Amino acid sequence: MKAYSLDLRQKILEIYKKEKISQRQLAKRFGVSKSFVQSLLRRYRKEGTVAKKPHGGGKPRLLTSTQIEELRQLVTENKDATLDELCELLYQKIQVKVSRSTMGRILQQMNLKRKKKPSTPVNTTLEAKMEIFV
Repeated sequence: MKAYSLDLRQKILEIYKKEKISQRQLAKRFGVSKSFVQSLLRRYRKEGTVAKKPHGGGKPRLLTSTQIEELRQLVTENKDATLDELCELLYQKIQVKVSRSTMGRILQQMNLKRKKKPSTPVNTTLEAKMEIFV
């Protein structure tokens, strides 16, 4: 969910200071939750600002750029390897364990197209029949 605008935050604070209404009424008037109003006013009292907090940064990457290059080399050497097999090969090479879904996401981010061999052999009798019609 997107953060509420600074303009809305300031309006809520102004009305709260001017009219001295309850937090519940303020939330109802502006169409926000009561907990948002509570945390907004608490932050204003504590920090003196109603601006949104900066982004927390998220979870750090699991593999470094050199490890990703090693994975790229593994994928080119083992084009037919499944995601599970790639996870195991990566663990054997650099001792970093990743899940199958993480491996899939990393390969998508790397834009690697893994061309696999067909799982079933080509039907030669079907090809022979098709040559008759040509």
